[in-house]
Amino acid sequence: MPIQRRKFLAALGTGAAAGLAGCSNPLGGSSGGAEVAGETLTLTTTTSTYDTGLLDALNAPFEDMYGVTVDSVAQGTGAALETARNGNSDVIMVHARSLEDEFMRNGHGVNRRDLMFNDFVIVGPADDPAGIEGMSSAAEAFATIAESEAQFISRGDNSGTHTKELGIWSEAGVEPGGSWYQETGQGMGAVLNIANEQGGYTLADRGTYLSQQSEIDLTILVQGPIEGGPELLANPYGVLAANPERHEDANYDLAMAYIGYITSPQGQQVISDYTANGEQLFFPRALSEDPNFQQYVPEGWSADESNE
Repeated sequence: MPIQRRKFLAALGTGAAAGLAGCSNPLGGSSGGAEVAGETLTLTTTTSTYDTGLLDALNAPFEDMYGVTVDSVAQGTGAALETARNGNSDVIMVHARSLEDEFMRNGHGVNRRDLMFNDFVIVGPADDPAGIEGMSSAAEAFATIAESEAQFISRGDNSGTHTKELGIWSEAGVEPGGSWYQETGQGMGAVLNIANEQGGYTLADRGTYLSQQSEIDLTILVQGPIEGGPELLANPYGVLAANPERHEDANYDLAMAYIGYITSPQGQQVISDYTANGEQLFFPRALSEDPNFQQYVPEGWSADESNE
């Protein structure tokens, strides 16, 4: 394993400097996972999957199945993909399709699969000083917040949530800035706490909000599509492997075993069953009676374009 990767893992305090070599057959052999036992899979993922506690529930069965360790590095989507570009990730679980597509087009990732979804919600103080409660348009709600100069707390970290936020501001025709708009560079859990302390608004994924709902005073003011809100607030997650032809130290076999597990009926059931405060946080998307072919190709791509 290159010095750069050892330094990366050591800096994270993971203790996973050993056992990252690739394997020839993680699924085969009479002894099942014996050939990969003791290895470590480096997963870079979003803060929402970590903050909600989903990763612990999702990874434990896989670790037990193969006798391996999943080293989960929670970052914003942009940072998670950048870590993978630098050769420090085996498998990536994120939620910004445009960034995933760019990563794939540049040759860094392979074998993307739809994984799960929830949605985004606009949350804020119960007294709602900007008056956005119940709006059916996320863009209209953002424009109203900007017009009233009510406090808005932004991730500001090139995460999937931040990418979605910027898209909504663009849809609203607003260039956010000024004393009312605060970029934090923090993860979702931290941003919710900051918004709670300052009585501000923020865009949150429903899963992280529900997992922290009992600890904060913020309320959902604009719903996402799960509760009949605008489709603009949809929040799909994907999983993909680092390309072993571009990153020769990627543990590709173990990454593909992991992708196979979390998109299998067993992994999808773990996702479906996971709750916090009595609420389902994520909804499985990998398996369907009517599979979505588009999950395998970049957004907007069509067969006609491939012949041009």
